[in-house]
This record gives sequence, structure tokens and C-alpha cells, in this order.
Amino acid sequence: MADTPAIELRGVARYFGERIALRDLSVTVPAGATLAVLGRNGAGKSTLLRVLATLLRQHAGEVVLLGEPLPKRAFAVRGRLGLLAHEPLLYRDLSGRENLRYHARLHGVDPERVEELLSAVRMERRADEPVRLLSRGMVQRVAVCRAVLHDPEILLLDEARANLDPGASELVEPLVGRPAGRTRVITSHDPQAALAEADLALGLRDGRPTFSLPASEVTPAHVRELYS
Repeated sequence: MADTPAIELRGVARYFGERIALRDLSVTVPAGATLAVLGRNGAGKSTLLRVLATLLRQHAGEVVLLGEPLPKRAFAVRGRLGLLAHEPLLYRDLSGRENLRYHARLHGVDPERVEELLSAVRMERRADEPVRLLSRGMVQRVAVCRAVLHDPEILLLDEARANLDPGASELVEPLVGRPAGRTRVITSHDPQAALAEADLALGLRDGRPTFSLPASEVTPAHVRELYS
């Protein structure tokens, strides 16, 4: 249904042993909207993305993606998600092109899509070199291609522009930025930049939400309290 939220979290909690990584987390993200998740290192941002990516199960609460409850229906949404994490999720001994072609086969994507994306991020000339020989910025460009290769409905972006210079950031913007028109969950060490491209904002501190607001309503005081 068109009015079905892309993401619904209700009372979500996640633990690692006795440590609470997420607690009492509730948020709804409409289809096509961008949620910025803000907080200090260790606040729970990456854990939240891993739960949404179906890589971790919540220990309490409900997670519903694209109308499908997790983890019961995780298999039904995995192919509709794109994840760009701190780790590029690429095979280091394969070339960028080989990595993308492998993922294209997994998702049943036309190999021409690989060439289209490599061209978009200007990696055609270096695409046949092993990933381990590429600079961090080049690896990030290939990782962006992998994340959007199958045209996912939801993009989960953990510091999407890490290691990218301004020119490379401009290249990936049509793929992972607002122009892509996808539902997005983004994290960033730059709260002001994240808020500028978001519709909604969630502040996390020690795994607990401190605010959940339209991005336009987040004040400097909210941000100062979050990072103090």
C-alpha cells in the first residue's frame, strides 16, 4: 500500500550480554523520507543500522520494514535493502568490477548496470585492479555502487561519504543522496550536514532516544545536549 511506512520501530531493544545497545526505540519513517540518526560514538547508531539491515535481531519490540515484520519475514526484505557500512563488504582480492558482477548475479541484475555505475563514479579505469590495491576513497566509491546496484527501496548509510573528497562526494550524490528518491537512514559525524539532508531526526545517547523530531525542528540545544 502506498501509505504503508517504509520503517516502523516500536519499543525496540538490543543487548550485547549485559550491555544495552538500544532501548525503548520507536520511530516511523514514511516511504521516500530520510531519517538522520545522530549521536556520539557508541550511542547505538551502527547497531540500529545492523538491525534494520537484518544482520542483528532485536531482543524486544517490533521492527517492520516495507510492511514485513522482522525477523520473521527478513527473507522478504533483504533484497529490497541497500547497506553501506563502515566495512565496504567487498572481497579484497577481487577487482571492483568482479565484486559488482558477483553481486549482480546474486540479485539477478543485468551486468550492464555494473558498467553504468562504474562510469557514474568514474572508476572504469581502475575497476579491474584488486580492491586491496585501491585507495580508501576508491574503495568507498565501489562500495557505493554495490549498495545501490539492485536499486533498493531502503538505503542504510553509515557515514556514506567517509574517505571521499569533495569531487567524489559529488559523484556519489545522485546515487545515495536525496536525488536518488529512496527511503534513507543516514548516520554522520557532522550533525548539521546530516540534518540538512534529512526529513526526520533521531538522537541517540547510550542507546536511548533523546529526541525524535522533524529535522527542521532540531535546535542547536538538542545537538549540544546530545554530544555533551
